[in-house]
Amino acid sequence: MMGTGNIERFFIEIGDFSYFTKRFFKEVFTRPFEFKELLKQCYNIGNKSLLLVSVTAFIIGLVITLQTRPTLQEFGAEAWMPSMVSISIIREIGPVIIALTFAGRIASGIGAELGSMRVTEQIDAMEVSGTNPFKYLVVTRVVATTLMLPILVIIGDAIALYGSFIVENLKGDVSLTLYFTKAINALSYTDIIPATIKTFFFGFAIGMVGCYKGFNCEKGTVGVGLAANSAVVFASMLLFILDFIAVFITDIFFEI
Repeated sequence: MMGTGNIERFFIEIGDFSYFTKRFFKEVFTRPFEFKELLKQCYNIGNKSLLLVSVTAFIIGLVITLQTRPTLQEFGAEAWMPSMVSISIIREIGPVIIALTFAGRIASGIGAELGSMRVTEQIDAMEVSGTNPFKYLVVTRVVATTLMLPILVIIGDAIALYGSFIVENLKGDVSLTLYFTKAINALSYTDIIPATIKTFFFGFAIGMVGCYKGFNCEKGTVGVGLAANSAVVFASMLLFILDFIAVFITDIFFEI
């Protein structure tokens, strides 16, 4: 009986989230457009995440190279290291790990921010005063996360490759020009374009989940904590699902 209740709540939440998403697409194309608030959110979201993304990406590059190099050395294939690292980071590791880091930082922040505004009745006050809180609070944040994550992923990928270069330079005395020439030559448009396109969907999902959880926060301080926590969990699960769909579609498309 308890299991049935959980399943019912799950489908109710899916329905509510779908309605919330539908409302976003309706509001995003109607006037007035909150460009000033959008620019502010883009700056806040991008600027607050840049250091965390940079450090994460740098460590990814270091760790992948340190872990993989000994295996390639056994087969005398160290020369393939830049190609292997660039393809693995650009295709999958970079977008997914950076998106998860971004979700932990931004989804929880948006959930807590909008949740606290809901609890303190600031959102209700905006509705009473004639302001559209959905457009001002939700649309701007979702568009900002959709635009900022691809930029952060591109920066993170470059930093990860530089971290990998440092290891190669110390271990194998490889120059910067040689390393990045090999890394870039190994890539094709089929590696770069699908990986970049799916980051827009990742950013959209993270912003949408954070706003949904915060905007529909339950009353009380406990509700704010639950909104922030569930936003991260829900966003992370959604990222894995979207990544699977993206890889599946890309595989079918380029096989054909």
